[in-house]
Amino acid sequence: MTGPGIPARPVTVVLADDERLVRSGFRLLLDSEDGITVVGEATTGAEAVAQARALRPDVVLMDIRMPGMDGIQATREVAATAGLHGVHILILTTYDTDEYVFEGLEAGASGFLLKDAGPAELLHAVRVVAAGDALLAPAVTRRLIAQFTARRTADKAASHRLAVLTDREREVVALVGQGLRNDEIGAALFLSPATARTHVSRAMVKLGARDRAQLVVIAYRTGLVTP
Repeated sequence: MTGPGIPARPVTVVLADDERLVRSGFRLLLDSEDGITVVGEATTGAEAVAQARALRPDVVLMDIRMPGMDGIQATREVAATAGLHGVHILILTTYDTDEYVFEGLEAGASGFLLKDAGPAELLHAVRVVAAGDALLAPAVTRRLIAQFTARRTADKAASHRLAVLTDREREVVALVGQGLRNDEIGAALFLSPATARTHVSRAMVKLGARDRAQLVVIAYRTGLVTP
């Protein structure tokens, strides 16, 4: 199962959930899929951080509610660890509240998926996140982010970060914040998808963003995009 933006090499995964049956179900599904291998399991947030640092997987499937350190803080710890830029967090939860979605993405997660998602949806999510893309396409995710950030005012201190961007890069980040893909950004700005991708990559480097999900957070927090 390969395609544009989907990695051809095997994807390694760590499962972080305090329920053994949940981990067993995910492991069975993921290990049965060609090109995906579960390399570790964790029952607490602290264990998830340790596994991420030791195993450096492509993806950590991170539950939010775990004993001790929760999944949000564990995500924040992984994102803040030097050398783990290639470890992408996909938050899995039964809680689809506004705050969990935004805080998870703000902490450094690349995506958010409910535990009742179907097998095909989960497998696709793992591959997309492993490829370094953000799992933000579902309208419900954009809606939740918009609802939560609507209650915030633009952070003036954060908005100064945008000064490092060119006018074109600001336009591109704004469109990323609206959930557009590279080809859609290109069409909106009369650019080729490759040129749009280059602008996105440069903006990520300048803003210190781990991935597109972080660009979305920055776009909302700085007021570049308003719900």
